[in-house]
Amino acid sequence: MSDSRAEDEAAIQAVLADSYKAWENGDAEGMVAGYTADATAIMTGSLRDGREVIRESMALAFAGPLKNTSTQNRQLSLRFVGGDAAILVSESGVLFPGRTEVPDAAKVNATWVFEKRDGRWLVAAYHNSPVLAPGQ
Repeated sequence: MSDSRAEDEAAIQAVLADSYKAWENGDAEGMVAGYTADATAIMTGSLRDGREVIRESMALAFAGPLKNTSTQNRQLSLRFVGGDAAILVSESGVLFPGRTEVPDAAKVNATWVFEKRDGRWLVAAYHNSPVLAPGQ
């Protein structure tokens, strides 16, 4: 791996680490700080079109059902597409207060699309889907 590719990987990891830390702190603004203005987030039953919409929905969630939560995340793969795009796949889940593990039925596989804009890696799109199909 070239030094620049290693630097790109480290920069992408830093964006994720900052976003996860902001989630843990209930900080919606910090959570989307590494997102493009036109980022999209697709989760079961919702399309959040734009960083501001994502921020607003996360602020509501952090004040309500996701209050005092964190996430558990495991990177499954990272591949670069050209010089300014990358796709990261992870397994994630919300860790609710009092829990030490995310139940398998609550885990999701997530696809993160990163774009390098003005020398900075940012989340351009996010999508998740349950690891287990309903009924499994």
